[in-house]
Amino acid sequence: FSFFCDGPLISFEPTKNVSLNSSLVGPPALVPFYLQWYIFYFVVQRKQWADLAWMVTFYIRFFLTYSYLLELKGLLGLFFLLRFIESHWFVWVTQMNPHPMNIDYDKNLQATCNVDQSLFNDWFSGHLNFQIEHHLFPTMPRHNFHKVTPLVKSLCAKHGIEYQSKPLLTAFADIVQ
Repeated sequence: FSFFCDGPLISFEPTKNVSLNSSLVGPPALVPFYLQWYIFYFVVQRKQWADLAWMVTFYIRFFLTYSYLLELKGLLGLFFLLRFIESHWFVWVTQMNPHPMNIDYDKNLQATCNVDQSLFNDWFSGHLNFQIEHHLFPTMPRHNFHKVTPLVKSLCAKHGIEYQSKPLLTAFADIVQ
């Protein structure tokens, strides 16, 4: 195999142990693994043990859920495909409009409700049981929604806006109706 690189002809012959395909495709394919490892490294370095626990439970849930359906290669492929789609969808949704949106807070609060907070509800919904806070502060990390809930409740009370929070099964029943 030969390549031109701004000068003389460079020749490359793959060895018996390393094929051309693995030497060109292999290192870039390791980038997602490196990024996943670096996330763990960053969390441990900053001693964010609660975040580490949530991350570990996510990976355990994911692999236990899909390991019955796929072998390891398919499981990793599915994981990275979902992460790829998720990251591109997130960028597309958050970067589409360069102008800030005008949010009608009263209508926004009337159109949604929270699900009562509990360890199970937080875990089951990924902290999206705080729909009111999620709609008011869309860029806030989910695990911080419970911190602003008292402030949002007091603002709603001050302005006479109903703040709705329901049990999980009641919220599911409302969706079905």
